Amino acid sequence: MIDVPSSSGTTRHSSNGFDSALAASSVDFDAIWRFQDEVRTVVNACLGDCIWNLNYNPIRQCIELELERHLDDEELSLLSSQFTLPADYDGEGAYGSMFVLYP
Repeated sequence: MIDVPSSSGTTRHSSNGFDSALAASSVDFDAIWRFQDEVRTVVNACLGDCIWNLNYNPIRQCIELELERHLDDEELSLLSSQFTLPADYDGEGAYGSMFVLYP
């Protein structure tokens, strides 16, 4: 639980998991944005413009990537080997193949 100042000057307590995760970790958002740019560049070079979702998840402390298409095993291997960050295949989502990358 963390203290969050309100506009009235009083303090409220937040037990939101998202707030707690942000307070517990010192996230360097500039680095995260650079890593996301790098991920976007790798995907575009290997597969073309096919990113459905690319965001940072502070609770999991990873960058989540979902593509607009489902990849076969060869494409999964090719893309995974091109990332400079540690990456794991995270399964198939509603729109396409999903990956998690750990900055």
